[in-house]
Amino acid sequence: MADTLLKFLFRDAPVRGEIVRLDASWRAMTAHHRYPAPVLRLLGEMTAAAALLAANLKFDGAIVMQIQGNGPVRLLVVEVQSGMKLRATAKLREGSIAAGATLQQLVNPGGDARCAITLDPADRHPGQQPYQGVVPLEGETIAQVLEHYLRQSEQVESRLWLAANGAAAAGVLLQKLPQDAGAAPRTDTDAWPRAGALTATLTADELLALEPQALAHRLYWEERLDHFAPLAPRFECSCSRGRSGRMLLALGREEAESILAERGEVEIVCDFCNARYAFDAVDVAQLFASGIARETESSARH
Repeated sequence: MADTLLKFLFRDAPVRGEIVRLDASWRAMTAHHRYPAPVLRLLGEMTAAAALLAANLKFDGAIVMQIQGNGPVRLLVVEVQSGMKLRATAKLREGSIAAGATLQQLVNPGGDARCAITLDPADRHPGQQPYQGVVPLEGETIAQVLEHYLRQSEQVESRLWLAANGAAAAGVLLQKLPQDAGAAPRTDTDAWPRAGALTATLTADELLALEPQALAHRLYWEERLDHFAPLAPRFECSCSRGRSGRMLLALGREEAESILAERGEVEIVCDFCNARYAFDAVDVAQLFASGIARETESSARH
């Protein structure tokens, strides 16, 4: 099956919907990681949800979804760049993870975990900061956490259904649209509760097995829907040797030279795709020389 995100509107109703299924892209994201099954499920559900939310963005840039906590799972991160380019990673603490562990047990045993969503436009002005919304981790599932986030931060009434395993990640998003000022009233006022009731009949197995078009027909075959051209999510990591070099500059010359003395090279490994970038003593010397030169040139201009 091809990775697909399908967008649609309920005709004459204040409801929009999306269905996503990640197949090859999800397996590529996780191919170099051996996540325990509960972590794989949480990260997959987050990835499907991030793709659904990114499909509604009106700017060129990235959406970054993070859940950070104090449990066995320290951090879950999903990034969606323009063009539906996805990547995701999880950082775990030492120790075993029970097969049936829940979201709250994995991330939030101390009760102070947070969910953050960052919107980072590609054309930000100098000094402009990305927009970030942060809410407490309230809910027993990723879907409940994000529904709470959207109510609190975006003030959009939303419903999410998510599922993931080792082979695929998938989700459905329904959102109740506000009435546009001056627009003709939408006459199908019962569509929102009806759409939610129909989607609630969906099982996780169906969500993971069916293509979005088939799933939309299965759920809403009696509804009048206006469909948009499907999107094609894909895995693509934005790491590079240049970015790794900038990370090394931020680390500082003293720390870099300390690692060189101990190991003979500095190796930076991408958390998302597991790519490795090695810098030997010559590389490090050239990197810091060019970095200092750029700083000096920038200071002279200002």
